[in-house]
Amino acid sequence: MSSQNSSTYVLTTLRKIIRAIDIHSRQLSKQFGLTGPQLVVISEIGQAGPITISVLAGRISLSQATVTTILDRLEIKELATRIRGTEDKRRVYVDITPRAREILETNPNVLQQGFVERFSALEEWEQTLIISSIQRIATMMDTTDLPVEAYELESEL
Repeated sequence: MSSQNSSTYVLTTLRKIIRAIDIHSRQLSKQFGLTGPQLVVISEIGQAGPITISVLAGRISLSQATVTTILDRLEIKELATRIRGTEDKRRVYVDITPRAREILETNPNVLQQGFVERFSALEEWEQTLIISSIQRIATMMDTTDLPVEAYELESEL
């Protein structure tokens, strides 16, 4: 396979993955009123407890500006709240509401359930290989240097 054909195959495969993620995000929106990124945010806050936006952004690999935009929308939906620090009033923490906890208790997945089940059924070395390959692709595509606007797709927030 030539280098050009390989690159085209990689691009086509990535487009299929992105399409599947978009379709699942729309299903999450219909079922829970949340997009994939919103679910990622409330899931992380649910696991961590009250957390600063900067720490949250680092944990989910999004910019603070993107996380702030997502949190604004979650606050409108009454799924997240901002809390001033008691010791340091300059610090602002975010937490999820009881309503968001109810959603998380239904165990929604950011990825399709079928994928999660098939991925979990793989041997650990196979999971590691896939994760390593995806991380390598992200690095090769210089994803760490993308501007904030690249993450701020209106349909995904």
